[in-house]
Amino acid sequence: MELHLQSHRWQARLPDWAAAAVAGFGAGGVLMLLELSWSAITNAADPWLATHMIAALVMSWDVLQTSGYSLGVTVAALLVHYALGVAFGVMLATIIAPFRLDSSVALALAAGAAFGLLLYLLNFYGMAGVYTWFVALRGWPTAIAHVIFGMTAAYIYLKLERPGRPR
Repeated sequence: MELHLQSHRWQARLPDWAAAAVAGFGAGGVLMLLELSWSAITNAADPWLATHMIAALVMSWDVLQTSGYSLGVTVAALLVHYALGVAFGVMLATIIAPFRLDSSVALALAAGAAFGLLLYLLNFYGMAGVYTWFVALRGWPTAIAHVIFGMTAAYIYLKLERPGRPR
């Protein structure tokens, strides 16, 4: 008789989509707070610089030529930031669910940390070829913030996932 306890091989198992979306949204909020805190701690010349960089993804390059607070830029940045957070939360859940990485908190956090680091590398080294202004945000603070994003998304997903739901 063969016994497989907590096997982490792939199996057809769908994630809890609602929990994944909420996890990405919540982790996006944590990431935003980390970014704003880091700007305040380091006394950045323009604490709204990251906001302008994110908004420039959907607005024109002209947004990068302005500085300071702008309601339109802030709303655009928030929409992009949270939409990406939800999308990345769903992507993480599509990795966690079929490999049963939600079988323990430690395993989910490790998967989230790895996902966050991969996300950082893709965003700030891969996509920076197209969105060159993100090169300025490369560094350990941003990498650590992305690892925390992944861990937060994994943890929230783990806590919100409905275990009795048919998969």
